[in-house]
Amino acid sequence: QMTLVESGGGLVQAGGSLRLSCVVSGRPINNYAFGWFRRAPGKEREFVAGINRNGGETGYADSVKGRFTISRDNARNTVYLQMNSLKPEDTAVYYCYARLVRAITWYIYWGQGTQVTVSS
Repeated sequence: QMTLVESGGGLVQAGGSLRLSCVVSGRPINNYAFGWFRRAPGKEREFVAGINRNGGETGYADSVKGRFTISRDNARNTVYLQMNSLKPEDTAVYYCYARLVRAITWYIYWGQGTQVTVSS
């Protein structure tokens, strides 16, 4: 079993920065791709950023491109989301996600989420 614990959320003014961390326990993260999703009040959960197993490939939602950066430290079993130039519309609960695909079997794990609130 794998456990994901997010931290680093909080209240920040518009234009500020936060760095979210997703610390993984239970198994090494080397074989897993990771992503960050978010859910704003009254909205569907949406993809924010993703990173492949070795960190060589990343992807972002258009709404955060150029402002957010996803990274990983396999030695620390941790994935990060650096969020700069935050906007009030970035307010949401942010979730860390891990995925491993072996043949036709998908292994998916979610964290419990961390609240990010951006004031105007």
